[in-house]
Amino acid sequence: MNRAALFDVDGTLVDTNHLHVVCWWEALRQAGHHVAMHDVHRAIGLPGEDLLGHLLGEDRDTGEDEALSDAHSTLYATYFDRLPPFDAAARLLCELDRRGWRVVLVTSARNAELGALRGAIGADDAITATASSDDVDEGKPAPDPVHHALGLADATAGDAVFVGDTVWDMQAATRAGVTCVGLLCGGIPRADLEDAGARAVYRDPADLLAHLDGSPLASTRGLAPPHRPQA
Repeated sequence: MNRAALFDVDGTLVDTNHLHVVCWWEALRQAGHHVAMHDVHRAIGLPGEDLLGHLLGEDRDTGEDEALSDAHSTLYATYFDRLPPFDAAARLLCELDRRGWRVVLVTSARNAELGALRGAIGADDAITATASSDDVDEGKPAPDPVHHALGLADATAGDAVFVGDTVWDMQAATRAGVTCVGLLCGGIPRADLEDAGARAVYRDPADLLAHLDGSPLASTRGLAPPHRPQA
């Protein structure tokens, strides 16, 4: 049976969460919506429509959703040539590939963004497949993206581990029956990740790589004890 290492991208492998915060904040500001950056940050990781619903309410004028999303995408695209990967992100994916894991990226990014993100990571040879928000009807925290990624890897939930940085990542993986690993580099507190289902929490990709043999990625069943990174 194949083993699947499923990875979120923004805030997990590439240091882009705060770029997204600024771009969403500016897109909303231009449209006359005043939303605190802290609230935008907590919504990062949701697909655009769900993010806007989370921030503006389900009773908002959904007719402007497309314009807001397009404004965010236009602003964010100005960073495509300099998206910063986290230290050891590529080495982590390559090591898992070397150990026989099928690496699948599971992201809320649209296809255009995903190309820029993959270029920033620089580990295409280690990536088996990608699952984007364009591939499913419901994005995170619904389990649909994780189910789709398992299908791409031809793996079962019991033979997979999901690595992400947001509560939405943990909820989506938990609902799909997949062991969750949380990373703190996206800016979400460890307690929130654990409450949402993280079996173990690491500081960033480099910390996970350094502790790989004691992590849930050391086995297919995620039996390693929770890891608490050093302050």
